[in-house]
Amino acid sequence: MEYVTLNNGIKMPQLGYGVYQTPPEDTKRCVLDAIDVGYRSIDTAQAYGNEEGVGAALAESGLPREEFFLTTKVWITNAGYEKAKASIEESLRKLRTDYLDLLLIHQPFGDYYGTYRAMEELYKAGKLRAIGVSNFGPDRYLDIQHFAEIKPAVNQIETHVFQQQKVAREYLKKYNCQIESWGPFAEGRKDMFTNPVLTAIGQKYGKTAAQTALRFLLQSGVVIIPKSTHKERMQQNFDLFDFTLTAEDMTAIEALDSGESLFFSHYDPKTVEWFMSIL
Repeated sequence: MEYVTLNNGIKMPQLGYGVYQTPPEDTKRCVLDAIDVGYRSIDTAQAYGNEEGVGAALAESGLPREEFFLTTKVWITNAGYEKAKASIEESLRKLRTDYLDLLLIHQPFGDYYGTYRAMEELYKAGKLRAIGVSNFGPDRYLDIQHFAEIKPAVNQIETHVFQQQKVAREYLKKYNCQIESWGPFAEGRKDMFTNPVLTAIGQKYGKTAAQTALRFLLQSGVVIIPKSTHKERMQQNFDLFDFTLTAEDMTAIEALDSGESLFFSHYDPKTVEWFMSIL
C-alpha cells in the first residue's frame, strides 16, 4: 500500500474501498471481501444508509481497529452544530467505534459552518483523527479554509480521467489539502472501460482500461476509493502497485480531461434547488 500524509501528520492509504450505493443488506459481505483482498481504508457516509454494515464487517474481521482507516460523512439533513454533533455520535455507534480516522461534510449546503464547529470540537476531543469536506468547489473550499481553526485535511470531489480537477488541485495543493476522488471510474460514462487511449496503454502492462485509469490517479497524487460488489473486481482494483505509467502515458491520459462534471454541478441552480428540497 502507498500512503499520503495529511496536513496534521496522519497517514492515509492512497487506495481504499467505497460503499456508495452498496445495498445495506450486502454491505457487510462486501466489506469483508474487501478486507480479505487487502483493503484497510473504508469510505461510507450517513446518506448511504449502510454504516451499520461497515461496522459489523470491521467487528467480524477480527482485526484490531487501528489497522483500519475509517471515513464517514455528515449529511445535509444533519447540518448545524447540535444536529451534526448528535449525528456523529450516532455514526460512531453504528460503526461500532469510538473514533473516526476521517470525517467529511458531505455537501456544501445547509449550515456547514455549524457542522464544522462540531467537527473541530470532536477533533480536539480525540474522536476524529482528521476532518475535511466533500464536493466543495475551489470557492467554497477557500472560504471554509480561511475561517476554519482546524484546516480541512481532505476534499473529496468528483475526479477521474475525464474530470481531472486541475483548477481545484492547484488550490488544494497551495493550502495543503489532500484531494480524494469519488467516481474514479466516472461510473462508466463516456465508455471509460473501452476507451481506446486507456485500453492501448493498459495493454502494454497487461492491465485493463479501469486499472490504467486508477493508476493514473494514484500517480497524480489522488486518493481513490473505487467501489465494486464483486470480489474479483475488488482484487483487480487493488492490483495497481506492480506497474508504473511513463511520462508519455500520463500526458496521453491528461489529454482526456474535459474539465467538466459528468454528473451535476454544485453551481447549477436546479441542482441546488434539488438539494434544498431534501432539507
